[in-house]
Amino acid sequence: MGEAALHIDQVTHEVIGVAMRLHSEIGPGLLESVYETILAGRLASMGYKVDRQRPIDVIFDGIEFREVARADLVIDDRLVVEVKSTENLHPVHAKQVLTYLRLLHMPVGLLINFGEPTLKQGIRRLVNDHKDSASSASLRENLDIPTSGSTGPLQG
Repeated sequence: MGEAALHIDQVTHEVIGVAMRLHSEIGPGLLESVYETILAGRLASMGYKVDRQRPIDVIFDGIEFREVARADLVIDDRLVVEVKSTENLHPVHAKQVLTYLRLLHMPVGLLINFGEPTLKQGIRRLVNDHKDSASSASLRENLDIPTSGSTGPLQG
């Protein structure tokens, strides 16, 4: 596996399958780090390249800010997996994944909440529909940032 020829939908499907088996075997209620470690290990044993806690850098106004965030898992340098273990997912969790997708220039992410009684309720597939990433150029070029004296809200 892990080949460029493997379609992202197939990779996503296999990651979800491993997550569902993991949840059915050990159930909800453990720490995020436990699920992340086991999920990463199983995917690596299947031949995927798995990066845990991948640092995310941001360039703003020509200045690089290193490791402003960390993605839980990055599979084959093209799929972000954010692991949660909470009673309910909230909109901020999806926004977190979408931000990671933009900053890492990746097309698809999975938000997996192992805290749900059935994992099917805790899986969200998110797609990066932004053409330009905030990390590829100054945020000032990608967002309508008010100039001095302007009181308008940020757009973006």
